[in-house]
Amino acid sequence: MTATLEGLTEAQARDAARRGEANTPVSGSGRTTGRILRTTVFSFYNNTLFVIGFALLALGRYSDALVSVGLGIVNAALAAVQELRAKRQLDRLQLLAREPVTVVREGAERTVPPGEVVVGDLVRVRSGDQIVVDGPLVDGRIEADESLLTGESDPIAKGVGDPLLSGSSCAGGAGLQRAEAVGAESHAGRLTLAARADTTVLTPLQWRIELVVRLLILLVVLMSGAILAQAALDGSTVLRFVQTSAVLSGLVPYGLFFLIAVAYTVGAARIAGRGALVQRTNAVEAVSRVDVVCTDKTGTLTSGRLSLAEVVPAGRETELAGARPREEREAGARALLGTFAHSVGATNATTAALAALPGERAEVVDEVEFRSSLRWSGVTFADGSSLVLGAPSTLRPALTDPAIAAEDAVRRRTDQGLRVLVLARSVGGLRDADGEARLPRLHGVALVALADELREGVTDVLAGLADEGVAVKVISGDDPDTVAALARRAGLEAPAIAGPRLAALEGERFDEAVDTHGVFGRIAPEQKEQIVASLRRRGHQVAMVGDGVNDARALKTAQVGVAMRSGSSVTRDVADIVLLDDSFTTLPPARTEGRRIIAGVGASMYLFLSRVATQMLVILTVTLLGLGFPYTPTQVGLTLFTVGVPTFFLTMWARPEPPAEDLLVSLARFVIPVGVITAGFATAIYAFLYRQILDGFTDTPYPRAVELFEQYTGLTYGVDADFAEASATLGAQSAMSVFVSVTAMVLILLLEPPHRIFTAWRPVSADRRPTWLALALFVAFVVVLVVPATREYFGLTAPDPPVVQYPAIGLVLWFVSLSAVLRYRVLERVLGLHRPTVGA
Repeated sequence: MTATLEGLTEAQARDAARRGEANTPVSGSGRTTGRILRTTVFSFYNNTLFVIGFALLALGRYSDALVSVGLGIVNAALAAVQELRAKRQLDRLQLLAREPVTVVREGAERTVPPGEVVVGDLVRVRSGDQIVVDGPLVDGRIEADESLLTGESDPIAKGVGDPLLSGSSCAGGAGLQRAEAVGAESHAGRLTLAARADTTVLTPLQWRIELVVRLLILLVVLMSGAILAQAALDGSTVLRFVQTSAVLSGLVPYGLFFLIAVAYTVGAARIAGRGALVQRTNAVEAVSRVDVVCTDKTGTLTSGRLSLAEVVPAGRETELAGARPREEREAGARALLGTFAHSVGATNATTAALAALPGERAEVVDEVEFRSSLRWSGVTFADGSSLVLGAPSTLRPALTDPAIAAEDAVRRRTDQGLRVLVLARSVGGLRDADGEARLPRLHGVALVALADELREGVTDVLAGLADEGVAVKVISGDDPDTVAALARRAGLEAPAIAGPRLAALEGERFDEAVDTHGVFGRIAPEQKEQIVASLRRRGHQVAMVGDGVNDARALKTAQVGVAMRSGSSVTRDVADIVLLDDSFTTLPPARTEGRRIIAGVGASMYLFLSRVATQMLVILTVTLLGLGFPYTPTQVGLTLFTVGVPTFFLTMWARPEPPAEDLLVSLARFVIPVGVITAGFATAIYAFLYRQILDGFTDTPYPRAVELFEQYTGLTYGVDADFAEASATLGAQSAMSVFVSVTAMVLILLLEPPHRIFTAWRPVSADRRPTWLALALFVAFVVVLVVPATREYFGLTAPDPPVVQYPAIGLVLWFVSLSAVLRYRVLERVLGLHRPTVGA
């Protein structure tokens, strides 16, 4: 559609809107609320728990229902809340502001919301306005600030025919823009859609746990089918059938996901105290696995402020001054720089760096503000003299003595990462007869070198990351030599490559260049994403640190996106971690906390899976022996003492350690022996006591025993046919529960040995808190056995001699056997996996 400076008519604008050519804000993110709820709350596992829970409630078994279903509900609720929070955060992400804009229609200006701008509209652009659509400038001249989109810090001059991108802003001037790309088709729309994309991925630890849980679910389903089929054939009651289902479903260690959620939350809280906000909880773990950190220069390595590095005075300041000592000439140059900085009305990073110099504010009658098209700024004083500060290449033709701006002198300093300017003075004004800015004949005063100020502590951080084997890659839109010089100042020695050269490479050559270079200059915004993707293809775990909208896509591509608080709102919204004080130094503590969590959850997995392996083997063995079902749902609830509480504290107390890549192998080496040996002793105790009690009631029973078991079971001896079997089952279950619970507490001592007698698996630990925890849990378990209300809740008998003596004997034999198997790696020897070292 062709538009004139009269703009569209209202009818044309309405037609365009009906055709879908309006600047409608982009909406929607990856996952819907319904899908999130279906996958987190109504998963297959949770649905199974819900059915069992409703059945137990219908049968009046309220405590069984609470124990069986409670953890699943809590875990599902936590997962749903986290994912819904992430969805809301992405949905509210918006690159464009919502302030009204001015369009020209039918030759008149009118104000409309940004969403009502249509293709073909003429949009009035003034200084300070945000550009809301893509299209060329058709009238006027402006300075476009595209720093958030491209990383280019200086405004860019735009004339008629030059394109303007949505998301940029007008830094100066005025004009008319014709809308050509709107809504989701505009530059801002595409960036917003990319930023809103759901890129949630499982961390290695989450993936390992999910793999283990899926395998266990498969085993439990197969085992459950066989056991429940046998129960149906044996004519078990509905209550026993449902209770058995509840116990079998409880074998799935779903609490591991709950533990991870809690660990991530606690870790995020600790990191927040160090100055970082974790917005994606598993980023706490992901950042600990990072082996490459990609970072921009401005705003991350540097503070965005400049400092005065050097003032080189001209050899002859003016014809009238004559030759003077260098010190005197330098002092005079510094005073003039200070006067310039104090006198200008439009301050920027350069004048802020010069403001500390001596000099007084002078009366200014005219000022030329800095523009990228000019590359200089200046002031004219009341006495008619002027001071100009600008780029050497721009001022060189106007200098009476261009030696002050000699190319070799400038290059020596730019190669060191310095910004070089020339201060000059003139006896005339700075405008021509038409009022346009122009350079008069200038007398050079000094060559001025400014340095980007490194952020506090960044040098120590880079050194620390290097010690840990983490590579740092600096990606910038500036000249690669300048960026490399700055990197060297920060302690980073790395080869540099320019964006155009990188763009000429493809495939493996591109990936090789990205992997081998550490400094990237003249990089286009889209190349940042390509660099991160290349590193990921090479198997690296990447963290991307940025602050501009141009960094958003790269942040989404990296395993961990890190944003500065002072950066754009879009970048903060898509980031996994936001550095609240804009300090790069927050990353090492975050890595440490992540490693603490991995080590803690790994230690907790030993306990979780040992419990599951033991229970599965006990259930299978006891069922095969025809001795009934060895657990009730409430007895399974004892895992609160044996697994729940210990794993929480072990995770919180863990020491930060590098992530172990062979975690699953290590788990197998520990869990299989523990499960087999513990289940073997537990089954022996169960079978022995079951047969002893059953035989005791078959012969002439003790009156006291009859009285106790009538109280325990609610059945009557000689009246209820299943009295003897129920009594034998309950007594055997109680003894076995005592044994298994106490062995689980001893496992804590094997994982964190307080003495060398417990060092079959790990060396002695200096941390005594796990030992005190095991003792406290043992005392709590004794209280459960002694107090009638608690032992009745967990379906146990009183701590009568057989219930305590047999487990005590079994505990000693179990500890000796397990220590020998773990210490001498019997499992590996049996499987032929153990290879003695040569000469051993």
